[in-house]
Amino acid sequence: APLIIRELYYRLLIGEQGEAVRQIATSGSNMQRIAKAIKLIEAEFAQQMRIENLARRVSMSTSSFHQHFKQVTSMSPLQYQKQLRLLEARRLMLAENADAAYAAYRIGYESPSQFSREYSRLFGAPPIRDIERLRTA
Repeated sequence: APLIIRELYYRLLIGEQGEAVRQIATSGSNMQRIAKAIKLIEAEFAQQMRIENLARRVSMSTSSFHQHFKQVTSMSPLQYQKQLRLLEARRLMLAENADAAYAAYRIGYESPSQFSREYSRLFGAPPIRDIERLRTA
């Protein structure tokens, strides 16, 4: 078994994604900084986020942070936060029977209409209709 594991590591490191794997394993690498940023966003997703502050917290310049974050997640940090918020709102409405206004405020939205617009954009239907569709499916 140890030889098989060693062979898997070798193939992984020399393969197409080898550079990304090495970045993950390298202490202080950009990949580790982005992973830390993702954890921070997930822990504080309901709070207002400033990219400059987040970049500073993971010891990166704003432009480098934005570029590397987008490479890793295929979206900007704000898009990532918005998606987390909307997924949590959907969970609140489904699992806890929360209404849309309560879910919006709970995840950090100040405007229910803005929440509804962004929810519809992501899930293809307003919150009430989407939740009803999920419950009957």
